Amino acid sequence: MALPIALDVPPRDPAAELRSRLDNAPAQHAEALLAAYELLQALHEQGVLEIARGALSAKDQLLEQVVTAANTPEAIRAIRNLLYWRHILGSIEPDWFKGLFQAIPEGIARATAERERPVGLWQILRRACSRDSLRAMAAAVDFLEAFGRHLQSLKDAPR
Repeated sequence: MALPIALDVPPRDPAAELRSRLDNAPAQHAEALLAAYELLQALHEQGVLEIARGALSAKDQLLEQVVTAANTPEAIRAIRNLLYWRHILGSIEPDWFKGLFQAIPEGIARATAERERPVGLWQILRRACSRDSLRAMAAAVDFLEAFGRHLQSLKDAPR
């Protein structure tokens, strides 16, 4: 008859395993540790660690002040408006904003440029009838028309 094989498993020592991993860590992660030390030193030099330490020690007071400030009707409206603006801005194509933001400095530069003679009413009227000006005015009128329609729907809505 066969004899059973004796299996002697030494007891596991988690602390010894962690100590072994910690002893090997500097050799395995030397570059990362050096980068972490440099980052830690930069945070110390800039005073960020002191700010973080102060914030941690005053966490209850800070939290109380934040909650108090956020619990006002104005803050609640501001948060709601920011969430709504996120929805609106997310629905607008970035190229449209690009065109708008490129036009702003150009328009300001033209409006503030030195002119040889004063701008006349007929010059302004001629420029207002250009294709680009008419396109911009049509967009402005479309916006105002939609805005007025929504104002009326808000007025008629039950409260």
